Order: sequence, then C-alpha cells, then structure tokens
Amino acid sequence: MATAGKVIKCKAAVAWEAGKPLSIEEVEVAPPQAMEVRVKILYTSLCHTDVYFWEAKGQTPVFPRIFGHEAGGIIESVGEGVTDVAPGDHVLPVFTGECKECPHCKSAESNMCDLLRINTDRGVMIGDGKSRFSINGKPIYHFVGTSTFSEYTVMHVGCVAKINPEAPLDKVCVLSCGISTGLGATINVAKPPKGSTVAIFGLGAVGLAAAEGARIAGASRIIGVDLNPSRFEEARKFGCTEFVNPKDHNKPVQQVLADMTNGGVDRSVECTGNINAMIQAFECVHDGWGVAVLVGVPHKDAEFKTHPMNFLNERTLKGTFFGNYKPRTDLPNVVELYMKKELEVEKFITHSVPFAEINKAFDLMAKGEGIRCIIRMEN
Repeated sequence: MATAGKVIKCKAAVAWEAGKPLSIEEVEVAPPQAMEVRVKILYTSLCHTDVYFWEAKGQTPVFPRIFGHEAGGIIESVGEGVTDVAPGDHVLPVFTGECKECPHCKSAESNMCDLLRINTDRGVMIGDGKSRFSINGKPIYHFVGTSTFSEYTVMHVGCVAKINPEAPLDKVCVLSCGISTGLGATINVAKPPKGSTVAIFGLGAVGLAAAEGARIAGASRIIGVDLNPSRFEEARKFGCTEFVNPKDHNKPVQQVLADMTNGGVDRSVECTGNINAMIQAFECVHDGWGVAVLVGVPHKDAEFKTHPMNFLNERTLKGTFFGNYKPRTDLPNVVELYMKKELEVEKFITHSVPFAEINKAFDLMAKGEGIRCIIRMEN
C-alpha cells in the first residue's frame, strides 16, 4: 500500500480523562515496528471492559488513551519479521495474544501467553515501550494492545487473528472478545454432554454467548439466572428454556436450582463477576459429576468461600480466560462456525452507530440497552 512506512493521519476517539465523553481527534499513527502490524479498522464494538477502564474507578488511570478492543479490520502494512499476515488480510484484533513460542503457547491446555497476556495498565508497545499514536508530538496511550477506536491502529502480530476474507467483518467483529469468551467457557471448559442441564449466571453479552454454547452442545435445559427479568425474553433466542430471578425466592439460589433439577444442574457458567454468584454457581451443580466454570472478573478483594465437602462430593470448579481459545490458532475456527451457520452472531448485534456518534454506544451500555452496538468507522 502507498501508506506503508509512512505516518498516517486519521480520526480516533480519544479519552482525555476518566469518565468524560470521547472526543474525535486527528491523530498520527506511526508505522509498525518489528513484529507489529498496522490495521485499518472497519468495524468495532463497545465491550463492558472498555467502559470499566474508561471510568477508571478502581484501576490505574492511563490517559489520554484510545480505547476499543472488539473489532474487525484489514492489514495495511507490516513491520520487520512479520510473516504470518500480509497487507490486505482480514483480521480480528484480540486483547490477549499468542506468541507461539512460550510454554503457555506450546501447551495444548493453555491460552495464557507469557509475552502477550492482557495488561490493562500498559499504554505502550512492548517492543520499544513507546506509543504509536500522537497528537502534535504528544503520545496518546494504547489500551490492551489493540486501541480499535481509531481508523488505523498498530498491534503486535501475535494479537491479530487472520480470518476467512469472506466473513462479514461487521458481524464477526464481535467474536474478538465477549462472545468467544462466553461461547468457549461452555464449549471448551464446561463441556456439557448432550441432553444435560446447564445454568447460566448473568445474561449480559458473555452470559448469552455461554447460553448459545450450551444450545450448540445440545443441552436439554438451559436455566438463566439474573436479577433483571427484562433480559429473560431476549435470552430465549440464545437457547434459555427457563429462568430464575433470585429476588423472587426466599431461599438460596443454589437450593432453588437443586429443587428444579433433582439435586443440581450438570454444568453451570458464571458470567457476572459477583462473588456470591460465583459461590452459588459452584454450589448449585450436582454432586458426583457437576462442573462449574467461572468467567466473570471479581472485585480485587473478593474471597471465594465454600465448604470443602462440596469438592469431596465430586463437584468440580474451573476458571477460564477468553474461553480457553488461543487467539491466532482458534479464532479462525470460531468464525467458520458462524460461516457454517452453526453459531448465530446477528442476534448479539442490537444497535449500530457511525464512528462520529461513538458516545451513543456508551450511553446505550450505561442504560443497559441492547447487547452489542457496532461502530461503523467509514460512515
């Protein structure tokens, strides 16, 4: 491309300070360095993680910053040493990476790359400790190595998954974070047998994706647990067959679920990050074979407390990160699930706004409206 090796001037949504609306600015995006790629972002979407660090209530504030990590785009140029992708390739950026060299990447059981594992405090590239974004010579910081709220962004090559160019980027962009996290938590980690009962705690985007995973796996009953009953009707589209609102009962949720399922569910997936929901999700699975999977990220001071007999009675508790998918190796296959019409992605996408109106996506999430809002970079 004619822009290769040159600085690109483009529009980006910059967060100048915590909790303040994003501002569309002209930024300069430097060329990719060794093992980096520059990507033209075509579609991005807002995930709760962006909002969490934009509010910066309990984290290290890193500003000014370009947020965004759930997206789809096309490689514009590549830095020295990059052989896996080339200009023109369609890619999904991922907030965590796969270097393919470290013990985690070489293990069939892990996706927690030593080099490129998510780091929310770092606002620079790992190669040289500098930002590739600037305005008037002053650096604008990166977010989780992706910063997709920009028409062009620079990423480590290990954080982009090359996908089928036939896949519509305005749909599959949502697979680069939340949807794959929930889907993989069920399919890869909980592994519900066909005909089993599954409880899903929390019916946001990740929980609905976990329900979709249970539907694909052939679960016979999928019980959605949420404090917001307005989510129940929507959740039927994702395979949920029945619902429990803890507020409607005067006994613990784990007891309610045990009574509904003759002693407990076969699998549970927790997608809230609330420590009580995590404990309930574990204690509601059947003894002898029940498996609970934790997906939600808890408060930093939270402690998980349960009686050891719950383990001795042959219940299993597992955790997962990004649905146990290795980004570069496995995401292309998740896209193929969509292409084969086994995974339905459209139903996750409830809103769409042009890039100039990106703050509307934040407003929708603040009101709890919709599941995913696509932000269109070009119009």
